[in-house]
Amino acid sequence: MLCELCVQTSHFFTGSEGGHALSASEQGARVVVVESAPREFRGGNSRHTRNLRCVHDTPTDLLTGAYSDDEYVADLLRVTGGQTDESLARVVVRVSATCPQWMRRYGVRFQSSLRGTLQLGRTNAFFLGGGKALMNSYYAAAGRLGVRVLYNAEVVGLDLVDGSFRSASVPIDGRLVRMRAKAAVLAAGGFESNLDWLKEIWGDAADNFIIRGTPYNKGAVLKLMLASGAQPVGDPTQCHAVAIDARAPKFDGGIVTRLDCLSLGIVVNNNAVRFYDEGEDFWPKRYAIWGRLVAQQPDQIAYSIIDSKAVGKFMPSAFPPKAATSIRELASLLDLPAEKLDATVAAFNRAVRPGSFDHAVLDDCRTEGLSPNKSHWAQPIDTPPFWGYPLRPGITFTYLGLKVDADARVMMMNGRPAANVFAAGEIMAGNILGKGYVAGVGMTIGTVFGQIAGREAARHAVG
Repeated sequence: MLCELCVQTSHFFTGSEGGHALSASEQGARVVVVESAPREFRGGNSRHTRNLRCVHDTPTDLLTGAYSDDEYVADLLRVTGGQTDESLARVVVRVSATCPQWMRRYGVRFQSSLRGTLQLGRTNAFFLGGGKALMNSYYAAAGRLGVRVLYNAEVVGLDLVDGSFRSASVPIDGRLVRMRAKAAVLAAGGFESNLDWLKEIWGDAADNFIIRGTPYNKGAVLKLMLASGAQPVGDPTQCHAVAIDARAPKFDGGIVTRLDCLSLGIVVNNNAVRFYDEGEDFWPKRYAIWGRLVAQQPDQIAYSIIDSKAVGKFMPSAFPPKAATSIRELASLLDLPAEKLDATVAAFNRAVRPGSFDHAVLDDCRTEGLSPNKSHWAQPIDTPPFWGYPLRPGITFTYLGLKVDADARVMMMNGRPAANVFAAGEIMAGNILGKGYVAGVGMTIGTVFGQIAGREAARHAVG
């Protein structure tokens, strides 16, 4: 099977999912998309996304206020602790300003700016209909451009010679097909769905992890590229993990399983002991730390405890809370030691200092004398009904990926870029996200580098 451009797209939800194929088609390349998932699960975790983060100088029809390049970069540097290639980060930030317009060209629709407690109306543009509508628009546009999509087609082999891609081996309809191409774009995500790989890092604790997205991101292409001499980037032991409802399915539960109430109350482990500052910062900037925190607790489980004052101030989970008229009753419903939970809540309530509660700002409601203290949004948990949610680590993506340059070319161990291999999305996001996360940046990375990778690969293929 001969084609001018071969694209591997078993995507993660922060990748460009279709954007690279569209970008390549714009340049006149003949594109084949190789998708390891069946059609109904195409596009990987992007089906679960809602928004992307983008700069703008003035208010728009999608965003309020202004969000400057420097502020965006500062947000990235803060959450990554400086573990980012700032030059590549600035490419993402600069091009993000044009992403909504580019996406609209292919039928993507956006909703008006978000209101409420997520503090994202100024920074993040939300897709009307969410990620699935986004993916449907992309694939429809790809079809109009003549892009061919192969489903249930997982890449099992790559033929690279001195960093030059020659072919990929793909089982199709029961036979192994060698797909040659003049250039390849790799947008195959990480290995968060490869439970054996996760256990190599986390041990038996990984058995208690829940994978928020697709079961098809197993890291096959990533592993093949590393074995072929590609230069890695990112810590293989790190992953983006949030606290999700422990009752969520093992795979593909999506964003509705995430719990956003943690900053409004307290979080305890299965010994009914608090273990971290629930009010450290705004939820969109700190929610990505909670999965790892829960993963470090006994049996990888924790519990969010709130009272009726918090009701209506957060997006509810897909699962109802455990509700009780007393803390001891709630402890029984959650299988927690009742006396210990009652004592933990009582100690927290005594430590709360008077302040003006405002979940939209870093307010002055805090505790004193606790370890750890709660920095903001501390209110006594004293008004029934009391609610409790069980929490598990929800793995979104892994940080290990392929090092790239500003043209999305994969860098090899010899220090030179691959001649015709490009990358976009999660498989290269570790260049910018060495650790941490800020809401919407993953989709921005995928969209920006999807455009770059598709464009540069097409230029190489078409000449």
